[in-house]
Parts: sequence; C-alpha cells; structure tokens
Amino acid sequence: MKVHEYQAKELFVERGLAVPRGEVATTPNEAESIAKKLGGTVVVKAQVHVGGRGKAGGVKFAKNPAEAKAKAAAILGMDIKGLTVEKVLVTEAVDIADEYYLGLIMDRASQGPMFIVSAAGGMDIEQVAATEPEKIHTLAIDPRYGARPYQLRALAYKVTDDPAVVKGMTKALAVLYDVFMKSDASLIEINPFVRTTDGACWSVDAKLNIDDNALYRQPRIAEMRDLSSEDPSEVEAKEAGLSFVKLDGNVGCLVNGAGLAMATMDLVQYFGGMPANFLDIGGSSNPEKVVSAMRIILRDPQVKAILFNIFGGITRCDDVAAGLLKATEQLKVTVPIVVRLTGTNEKEARAMLEGSQLVPATTMDEAVQKALELAEEGAS
Repeated sequence: MKVHEYQAKELFVERGLAVPRGEVATTPNEAESIAKKLGGTVVVKAQVHVGGRGKAGGVKFAKNPAEAKAKAAAILGMDIKGLTVEKVLVTEAVDIADEYYLGLIMDRASQGPMFIVSAAGGMDIEQVAATEPEKIHTLAIDPRYGARPYQLRALAYKVTDDPAVVKGMTKALAVLYDVFMKSDASLIEINPFVRTTDGACWSVDAKLNIDDNALYRQPRIAEMRDLSSEDPSEVEAKEAGLSFVKLDGNVGCLVNGAGLAMATMDLVQYFGGMPANFLDIGGSSNPEKVVSAMRIILRDPQVKAILFNIFGGITRCDDVAAGLLKATEQLKVTVPIVVRLTGTNEKEARAMLEGSQLVPATTMDEAVQKALELAEEGAS
C-alpha cells in the first residue's frame, strides 16, 4: 500500500522533522485560498501514487495565489501514468542550495533494512545507480540493534562534509528508520532532502510504501488508503481475493500459486516474450475467481493472448475449467486463450474444454510457446 506525500509528511512532522507548510486542495479555489494563507511562492504538487510527477507536469511553481489557482486547474484532472489527479498539495517553496536523496528499503540480500543515500537528490535514484553508481552509498542495519547515531553520522558524511547538513541529515535518517519500523514499511524516501540558501535543512518530499500483509496492525495507516489513486485493476483484484500486479508485456498470465506464477513469467521471458501481469488466483477452486481474473486481464488493451497455467493440488482443475467456460460466456473475449491444466481432476477438466475455442497444451514449454505465437499473430 502507498500513502500520499502529504500523509507521509504528517508522520515526519510528528517526529520533529522540518517540512514546508502545506495543505491539500481538491479544487483550484481551494488551492488559491491555501496559497494566500501561506504567502509568497508555493509549489502545487499532484498527489498520485506514481513517480515522475514533475516530468509529467504534475509539479508546478506559483508566484502568487492567482497563479496557484491556475496551476492547480492545470494539474487537477490530469492523467499521470493512467491515474487521474484528484487532489494537489499546495506547499511553501524553499530556496534550494543542495539536494540529497535519503531512502530506506527492506533488502533481501542482507535480510534487513538498508539505507540508501546520495548527493544526487531530486533525480530518479534508479537512473543514478545505473549511470553514476559511485554516488550511491548504502548501510545495512541489523534490526536487533537498530540504527545507531554514529552509523547515521558516518553515512551522512559520505555525501556531505557540511557539519550542519550532517546534523540535519542524521536526524532525518533516524526519523526514516523510526517510521519505517513502526509502520511496517517496505520503502521510505525523502527526495529531495535539501539545504536551503540560508543553511537550513528541509524534507521537501516524501514517499512511503507499506507491506499490505501488516495493515491489520496498522489501523491508522490503513485509513490513509486512497483507492482512487491506485490502479483500478489492482483494487478489483484485491477485492476478489486475487494477487495481481500490472506489467508491460502482451501475454496475460493466470496461474495458481505465487511460485508457479513466477516460474511461468520467467519462462515467457526465456522464450522471448513479456508477461502482461502477475496474477495468482491462489488455492481456491471458486469458479468466480476465474471470471474475475479474466475480467481484469481482458481490460488491458496490451494483452494479445492469455495463458492459463494451473497445477491442481488444492485447486481442482475441473472447477477452473468451469470458471473459464463461464468467463468466455459472460465476457467478450477477443484474444486467444492457451490452457494448461494438470493435477487434480485434470481429465475431467480437459473433457469439459473439448470443443471450445480454447487452445490446449500439456507442458509448460508448449503452453508458453503457443501463447507467444498467438500473441505475435495478434500484434501483427
């Protein structure tokens, strides 16, 4: 789960970090009113759960309230990577002298939290890592002992030799760790953390992602969820009890079990294709899940073929087949579907699908290769 910038900043302010004043607006008139209250130059920032807001035109400076109203009018309703901007944060502008990146992730290699800092603030950290890796500095933290002040100071000194900035950055890193651990986060960022022309340190942006599996013990953060700013397909999938992640390929994958789903995606790429999604229907044999899964996949215009890869253990292949037949009857299916069903009641399932327009396959290799061939035909 992602929270908005203004929500993450609330958690920072509670812990004493300096954050430019600001309020959220849902109309241009509200933005104008907030700008009047703040006085001076403001920044109008789209509040959507995607990166690259600035490049997309979702972050604009305004010199006065009237200009803030106009900038808000231009941003509200804007489509940024498939999400519609429904609210903006109007915040004080600061005179930036230096920018830094501060982040904390859950690192699989070290099996714990890892800080990432860089003097290349304000840029996509992935781009910095790819083009200027020497500017990236990391610190793995042992959660048994936590982030110790001397470690954080040493890390800060790797990106700046200004004692005042080191002091402010050390505090910011400590706050990041506190929020990260107490909110069950998977990622937290300040980008950029800045030194202003008068020597002060400010956290002018914020990003926070929470582990969905921990939301049951994070009621306050769970209330921050904004479904309007999430991918509609992912929201629908959660409501249907499906695990779904949208990707950029053209082969829609419907699989049972996360491990098999990952193996299927790997095989699609091994044979030269690109999966359009990760979609795990889990161990349930409920045919309605298959219908919901099909509806979500078919909504993606990039999908040129659909691959069903089902291993029936707890999941019964005949129930999946029933759901698939029901889905093809209820939904307008315009792309070919390759089906591999193996395991519990596979013979019954195959008998049910005989005579349909579905393309059968026996092995994973065969199923993936057929799906790729059909996707290529559909794209041409």
